[in-house]
Amino acid sequence: MHEMSIAQSIVEIVEDVQREQGVARVDKVFVTVGKLVGIVPDSLEFSFRAITAGTRLDGAALVIESVPIRARCGGCGHTFEVESFVFRCERCEGTSLDIVAGNELIVREIEVP
Repeated sequence: MHEMSIAQSIVEIVEDVQREQGVARVDKVFVTVGKLVGIVPDSLEFSFRAITAGTRLDGAALVIESVPIRARCGGCGHTFEVESFVFRCERCEGTSLDIVAGNELIVREIEVP
């Protein structure tokens, strides 16, 4: 379950910001997660709660924004959302695709009181 190690990395990032900014309490942590990362949101939230229990982040909410997979066809230039794991242009059937969204894993915002 790689969600636990990802949750640990998120906690480390937030703790670094807390130290740098002198922030005692965090209400929410907003993360952006692309579908290609393969994270189960419920597992990530569970892992985050387990790791933060009894720490300065105890009670902070993890808000997960899921980003769909988007690709651009190298043949015709069409940009589209990949609905399944068939990576083929929906317009020209080309397979020379560049992934333009869906592989993100970003701590986007930290909300403090």
